[in-house]
Amino acid sequence: MSKPTPISGFPEWLPPQRMIEQYVIGRIRDTFELYGFAPVETRSVEPLDQLLRKGETSKEVYVLRRLQAEEGETGDDSLGLHFDLTVPFARYVLENAGKLQFPFRRYQIQKAWRGERPQVGRYREFLQADIDIVDRDTLPGHYEAELPLVVGDALGGLPIPPVRIQVNNRKVCEGFYRGIGLADPAAALRAVDKLDKIGPDRVAELLAQTAGATPAQAKACLALAEISAPDPSFADAVRALGVRHDLLDEGLDELVRVVETASRHAPGLCVADLRIARGLDYYTGTVYETQLLGYEQFGSICSGGRYDNLVSSGSAAFPGVGISIGVSRLLGLLFNADGLTVSRPVPTCVLVAVVDEQRREASDRIAAVLRRRGIATEVSPSAAKFGKQIRYAQRRGIPYVWFPGSGDDAGGADGAGGADEVKDIRSGEQVAATADGWTPPAADLRPVVG
Repeated sequence: MSKPTPISGFPEWLPPQRMIEQYVIGRIRDTFELYGFAPVETRSVEPLDQLLRKGETSKEVYVLRRLQAEEGETGDDSLGLHFDLTVPFARYVLENAGKLQFPFRRYQIQKAWRGERPQVGRYREFLQADIDIVDRDTLPGHYEAELPLVVGDALGGLPIPPVRIQVNNRKVCEGFYRGIGLADPAAALRAVDKLDKIGPDRVAELLAQTAGATPAQAKACLALAEISAPDPSFADAVRALGVRHDLLDEGLDELVRVVETASRHAPGLCVADLRIARGLDYYTGTVYETQLLGYEQFGSICSGGRYDNLVSSGSAAFPGVGISIGVSRLLGLLFNADGLTVSRPVPTCVLVAVVDEQRREASDRIAAVLRRRGIATEVSPSAAKFGKQIRYAQRRGIPYVWFPGSGDDAGGADGAGGADEVKDIRSGEQVAATADGWTPPAADLRPVVG
């Protein structure tokens, strides 16, 4: 096989990074379950007409096609890899509505694919961790206030910089745009959503080109987007702009509730930021984006919002609210900055030395006892001199080496016969031990992420 050519945008972590990823996933999963979310996993593909019906995604969807498909054949080419987990979850709810108990609380930790330009922390294949709450017909607003608290707990327990969740409400923006006379609020939302990427001057041009905004209307839209506050004072700032609309008032009331709830339970976690719009059209109420402090220039690492119209069948509607942690995005940013470490590069805590190949079975028995007690153990690959076996453990990052004793001539590390001994190869301390009694310090039992 010739030297492979790397494919950008499809991350493959080294073992220490993968262990960190597993730790992060475990922490997120445990938090989700503490809040009562149940796990689901959906298929990787969805019909293209479903993937393309909401938002600006047509250029990003990967199409599934059989290599040897005959000309004119239909079938797999109508399928695409999902670009997020919300659209497939909506389909899942419709297909299983008769089997689910509502309100339905689900979490999903799964890969997604998006054909965008790879860059630091942004990939074409990536892992997301989503939570959603879906109800039948109506969904109480208090769930919109709950989801940021879940994310705050999940990420707050990790050895990462603090996060700040920016919240807005699409009703605020849409009501404001209607109040100033814009006929296409959706186009205005998409334009304002690009504010951080292209700046206010270019957004003003987009508002004129795509939403038909006059210079005065564009100025008003940008003035709204500049409002931000960690408390309900943002509502007064919006009303001071002098725009009136019923939908605007409804959105402000909902957003005030979210911000007040967050400030009571997790001060400093949430801030109302009226430039947050989210580009996908299926959001209808509260929307979220999350900044990793110190990494703000890379954009959001967690986002989502409320959707009232994504899930419906005939007269039955299933409004929901969800938020998604970009696990690959978060880790990619931190790995790139050497912002996460693990105490050793392998799970192994103990290497059991082999006296000679005739007595390998004795080493295997010791390893089996240690494993049954939850101590990650491997047996030396060869019966080399003990010095070489110790150096093998050092190269692998294994902290302890176990020397089997025989009571005659098996010997410990120094060649003396007798009981088993275990050596901490970092400090050089060596003590007598039994496989069914010795336990390493808690800090050494498993790799520690920091």
